[in-house]
Amino acid sequence: MIDGLLIGLGTVLVPENLLLVLAGCAIGTLIGMLPGLGPISAIALMIPVTYGLDPASGMILLAGVYYGAIFGGSTSSILINAPGIAGTVATAFDGYPLARSGLAGKALAIAAYSSFAGGTLAAMFLVMSAPWLSDIALGFQSADYFLLMLLGLTLVSAFASRGEYLKALVMTCIGLMLATVGTDLTAGVQRFTFGRSDLIDGISFLVLAMGTFALSEAMMMAMSRDDTELSDLQSRLRNTNMKVSRREAAELAPVIGRSSVLGFLIGTLPGAGATIASFLAYGAERRMAPTSVEQADKSSEDTPFGEGNIRGLAAPESANNAACTGSFVPLLTLGIPGSGTTAVLLGALIAYGIQPGPRLFIDEPGVFWAVIISMYIGNVFLLVLNLPLIPWIARLLTIPRNYLIPIIVFFSMMGVYLVSFNTFDIQLMVIIACIAVVLRKLSFPMAPLLLGFILGGMLEDNLRRAITLSDGSWSFLWDRPITLSLTILTVVALLSPALHISWQKLRGVL
Repeated sequence: MIDGLLIGLGTVLVPENLLLVLAGCAIGTLIGMLPGLGPISAIALMIPVTYGLDPASGMILLAGVYYGAIFGGSTSSILINAPGIAGTVATAFDGYPLARSGLAGKALAIAAYSSFAGGTLAAMFLVMSAPWLSDIALGFQSADYFLLMLLGLTLVSAFASRGEYLKALVMTCIGLMLATVGTDLTAGVQRFTFGRSDLIDGISFLVLAMGTFALSEAMMMAMSRDDTELSDLQSRLRNTNMKVSRREAAELAPVIGRSSVLGFLIGTLPGAGATIASFLAYGAERRMAPTSVEQADKSSEDTPFGEGNIRGLAAPESANNAACTGSFVPLLTLGIPGSGTTAVLLGALIAYGIQPGPRLFIDEPGVFWAVIISMYIGNVFLLVLNLPLIPWIARLLTIPRNYLIPIIVFFSMMGVYLVSFNTFDIQLMVIIACIAVVLRKLSFPMAPLLLGFILGGMLEDNLRRAITLSDGSWSFLWDRPITLSLTILTVVALLSPALHISWQKLRGVL
């Protein structure tokens, strides 16, 4: 390993490659800030540029674009509630309310620190444990993936206000139903397309995310007549203080640590990725939050989750960046892309004539270790690039409402149109936004809807494979120790709200 690290350092610490790391981080951050243009789009745009570079330099540039786009993707989620990619949806839950409360600078700073810490810790884990984790990832089967995603769905209680668990479950079910729209690739039949060719490929995540978050938020702002509240917000936002107190730093340190570990482990599983990691990390932190008033007074829990809690911002940001680094484990050691973005990176490697797999670090040590070392350096570059810009970026929310609303609408429309060049997607987004406004007025949470939609397709595919492999029997739920453990965890998570209520009533009787 020492020899490999020295090879990686020798490759990366060349002025040309250092500039490529810096350029990749800067380009990825700028593209990630634009709603709708995620890391896949960013890497696809940069692949032609890498054709004239050697394999190590090309992969360094593309890797920098990848984690730069994830790093920058939180900005639109925090400032205008427009998560352009699935991995930053959970960031908006507390990041946007924190920014709207006049602390946009602090929200962006916490996101930057958490992203840096998550990416750096994950890069360290990658060096120490990549071969071992690749063996564990190979041991995961379809049944295990199904239960892992089902466990993620059972965390809907984390996104529900007190006493509204059923509303969160309803929204999750709606998300699962929307995920079935389109062509069933297994049977080759169309489902719920109503004869429209535009729905053959299903509903785009971007359309749903922009409709339920960004565009519906613009509509809610347009319907609000409280100009006093807006002027107070703008006066508070002129103070773009990024300072994080010692008490807050001490509170966030364990959150970032455990979320980074969770994110990295989830990222190493092929097909899991940053989205599941960020939702699981957010749900875990919300469940660990103190419930008593005495405990709440001693921490940031006096700000409820979903209303600007700093732990609710740090957890998903740490997890999704750690998961991005973790996704390189199956890519580099097994030749299996762990996400859509790493699938594009796999294509770039193959185009160079390099076959990822168990022999990559032996046959191409320069490429293998250069990518890993560039992650350390890239995270430092990202922090240095982003922190000085935060006070200026935070002032976006000081724009008057009659200008801010059209800006949000413009980015929502253009973000959706530039991906598909289909006006039907814009029409569908407007319809979804109108329905979302009504549901938000009725206090239905939007996060479970997106969670169900994101996991719906993967959940269905893995369930089908698991049932097929077990000859139609449901015994796959308890056949293997790891599957049985996940089944027990899922049942406990599903019943925990009811068990908690029963326990509270029992304590009242006693």
